[in-house]
Amino acid sequence: MKNVQLDHSGHRPAPRRFALCFLAHDIGIAMNVGSLFRIADALGVEAIHLSGSSPVPPDGKIRKTSRATEQHVPFTYGKDPLEIVRRLKEDGWRIVSLELTTASIDVRRLAVAEGERICLILGSENRGVCQELLDASDVTVHIPMLGRNSSMNVATACAIATYEIVRRFLE
Repeated sequence: MKNVQLDHSGHRPAPRRFALCFLAHDIGIAMNVGSLFRIADALGVEAIHLSGSSPVPPDGKIRKTSRATEQHVPFTYGKDPLEIVRRLKEDGWRIVSLELTTASIDVRRLAVAEGERICLILGSENRGVCQELLDASDVTVHIPMLGRNSSMNVATACAIATYEIVRRFLE
């Protein structure tokens, strides 16, 4: 069989979304927010919660980077991320921050129980996840960094962590 690239017309979206959402706090770059929408759409994330200074749709830079997926992934905005976390916890969501800390675990070791609902917290490009959100989290995960740098772009890190979590839902 010849290996030929397929075009977009052959793609059929999956009929389900996973019990996974993002809380993106103080994301300063609109293109990163657009990338979060594209990642969420591609990997079956249920919703995105934006907070703090994060830009929100409609925004031309978000739309360009998201390739219009902001129209298909539900999102909310709330100034106070702790209020969003409180509501999510009341609704039974497990709060997982993506940050390198003294207590974080390798994202590949994150246990996901059947039927569990997970909110992945993402922090600002420069400061990461703030201490108040780390304190409100049930667990903190990190991506092992093998090079000299100790961090990566928030959208890139989100994609890696989301893929790892979605793999658990599929097991």
